[in-house]
Amino acid sequence: MTKPGKAVSVSQAVVLQRMLPQDANPAGNVHGGVILKCIDTAGSIAAMRHCRTAVVTASFDRMDFLKPAFIGEVVIFRASVNYAGRTSMEIGVRVEAEDLITGEIRHTGSAYLTYVALDTNRHPTPVPELILETAEDCRRNREARARREVRLAEKHSERASQNEATAC
Repeated sequence: MTKPGKAVSVSQAVVLQRMLPQDANPAGNVHGGVILKCIDTAGSIAAMRHCRTAVVTASFDRMDFLKPAFIGEVVIFRASVNYAGRTSMEIGVRVEAEDLITGEIRHTGSAYLTYVALDTNRHPTPVPELILETAEDCRRNREARARREVRLAEKHSERASQNEATAC
């Protein structure tokens, strides 16, 4: 069953989270695990908006922590669908921290996640085609396709290696 296509802009999600003392790591910065959880939340919202079904996180392919976020700041999670396959989607999440006193906003991280759409029986189900509207959408889609090819090649290589009967 083919679903009608959806534009990138229709599925985008922006999630804001004020970071509090319980979100701190021993160094006094926002704990990476807190950031990862919020990334997964924002990513799943964009994925569900795209397919309008339940989704599961299939992989957290990459996370680049660029700068720390600090307690008291608002951390902004901007999620977009970069690629839509048959039943899966790559979602990119840009993480920014805003100092509420100065208004300064810093790019603190980026992540790429893969979600699989599920039907009511919790089986993979087709997702709508992704309609690319801007040059930025096209660039992100092109880069997502390249990441997908690398992921598939790595999976194939790992399976082949696991099937070999070699000793250490």
